[in-house]
Amino acid sequence: MAVSSFARAFPSFECRSDPDFSLPEIPSAGYSAGSKSAVLRGAAGGYGLSSPILKFPPNFVRQLSVKSRRNCSNIGVAQIVAASWSNNHGAPAPTPAATAVDAAAAAAAAPVETGAANGVLHAKDPCCEGENVQIDDSPKHKYASFLNSDGSVAIHAGERLGRAIVTDAITTPVVNTSAYFFKKTADLIDFKEKRATSFEYGRYGNYTTLVAEEKISALEGAETTLLMASGMCVSTVMLMALVPAGGHLVTTTDCYRKTRIFIENFLPKMGITATVIDPADIGGLESALEKNNVSIFFTESPTNPFLRCVDIERVSKLCHDKGALVCVDGTFATPLNQKALALGADLVVHSATKYIAGHNDVLAGTISGPEKLVSVVRNLHHVLGGALNPNAAYLIIRGMKTLHLRVQQHNSTAQRMAEILEAHPKIRCVYYPGLASHPEHHLAKKQMTGFGGVVSFEVDGDLHKTAKFIDSLKIPYIAPSFGGCESIVDQPAIMSYWDLPQSERAKYGILDNLVRFSFGVEDFEDLKSDILQALEMI
Repeated sequence: MAVSSFARAFPSFECRSDPDFSLPEIPSAGYSAGSKSAVLRGAAGGYGLSSPILKFPPNFVRQLSVKSRRNCSNIGVAQIVAASWSNNHGAPAPTPAATAVDAAAAAAAAPVETGAANGVLHAKDPCCEGENVQIDDSPKHKYASFLNSDGSVAIHAGERLGRAIVTDAITTPVVNTSAYFFKKTADLIDFKEKRATSFEYGRYGNYTTLVAEEKISALEGAETTLLMASGMCVSTVMLMALVPAGGHLVTTTDCYRKTRIFIENFLPKMGITATVIDPADIGGLESALEKNNVSIFFTESPTNPFLRCVDIERVSKLCHDKGALVCVDGTFATPLNQKALALGADLVVHSATKYIAGHNDVLAGTISGPEKLVSVVRNLHHVLGGALNPNAAYLIIRGMKTLHLRVQQHNSTAQRMAEILEAHPKIRCVYYPGLASHPEHHLAKKQMTGFGGVVSFEVDGDLHKTAKFIDSLKIPYIAPSFGGCESIVDQPAIMSYWDLPQSERAKYGILDNLVRFSFGVEDFEDLKSDILQALEMI
C-alpha cells in the first residue's frame, strides 16, 4: 500500500526532446547581413528560459516521512524536497501514448499548464507565484527593466526570473543524478517519438548546469551557452564540430600551448590544416582567407601569455565576407570586460576554470553563441562526453555572484602594478593592454572596459635570477592557472615549456626571464610590498 501510494504521488510529466545526434549543416558565416543578424539574435534575445521546468507534484513533501527528509544527505535533494506544494484539482490533457496505454493514470495526474510557445511547465504554487519568481519567458528586456549592470545580471540571471528547478530556496539546488526516469513506458514512447522532452541521461544535460549556462548567456548576450568539463574540452570539441575533415582554419601565434598542440598535432590526422598569423596581422588573415577555404578563425583576445589583442570587429567582417566563422577565446577578458559577440564574433569560449568560477576549485569550459551554431557543437559533445559535474556547476553559479566585484579588483590591482613594474629598474618590459606602451593599447581601450588581472613581464636577468625573484614572493602561489581569488605566479619557460630547449622556446617568444603574474583579490598594498621586496632580493 505504501509503495502504490507513493507511486500515485508522481503525475505524468513532460520531458526534454530526444538528443539528436545527426550532424546538422554547419552554418556559414558568409550569409547575408540580414540572415546573420537573425541567427545571432535568436528567438528574442539570449536571456529567456529555453527549457521546461522540472516540477514536483502537490503534496510531494508530505509523501516522504519526516525521517526520510531528515536523511536526505544530498543538499540538492534536501532543498528540493523542502519546497511545499499546494493541492490543485483537475488533470492535464494526456499525451497520445498515455491515452492508449494508461488513460486512468493520466487522468489522476496533477494539474499543470503548458506554455505552448516555449514548453515551460508551470506548477501552481502560492510560494512561486509572481513575475519575479517564475515566468513563461524572461527575454533580455525583462532583465534590463530592473538589472542595469553586468554585476546584477551575474548574480540574478538564470535564477531571479525563473529557473529550471522549481524551489523556494534562494540558492539553486544541486541535482546529482546520472539519469532521468520515465513514470511509465507510455511516457518513454512519447519521448522517443518526440511528443515529449527530457534530458534522459546526465551527459545530455542537468538542471543545475542549465542555470549556470543561462547566467553566462545573459552576460554574453548569447542565445545559448553550453558548459563542458574544461576549457580545452570546449576548444577541441568546437574545432572538431565546426571544421570539416580536410578543412582549414586560421589561428594566432600567441595562444595557450595546449591549443596549439591540438591544432598542430591532432587536427592534421583529420586532414585539417591551419594558417598561423600574428594577432595584429590583418594582411596575413586576408591572405589566408583568399588562398584557403577557411572554416573558422579561432583566436584568443587578449592572448596567452603576451596579452595581445585582436580587432574583433574588423576580423569578423573580413571573415564573414569570405564565409568563415569567428570564435574568440575571451578567458583573459571575462564577459564583463569584453563582449565578443556584440563586436561581431560568432562564438565566444571561456575557460570557466579561471575568472568565471574564480575560486581555483573548478574545472569547466563554456561556449556561447547562436543556437544554430552551438547545437552543432552540442551534438558532438553528447557523443564524446566531457559533461560537467553538477557540483561544479553549482560552484560556478556561486562564483559568479561575486564576479563583478572580483573583476573590479583584478583590473585595478593589475593596472596599478603594471605601471609600477614598468617604471622599475629591474624589469625590462611589461605586457599589459592597459599600458600605453602595449602594441594594441588603443584597440584594447576601444573594445574592452577593463584589462584583466594578468600582467606578464620580463625580469632583468636570466632563468635563475627570475626563479629567485619568484621564490622570494610570499603571497602568490607558483601554479599554472589564473583568474582566482588567490594571486598566482609562474615562469612560462619552466611551467609550460620546460620540455623544449631554450632555442625552441624562443621561437614562441618565451624567454627564460618571462613572468606571468595573475593578481588576485588580496589587498593591493600587500601585493605591492611583496613584489617590491622580492625584486630587492635579486
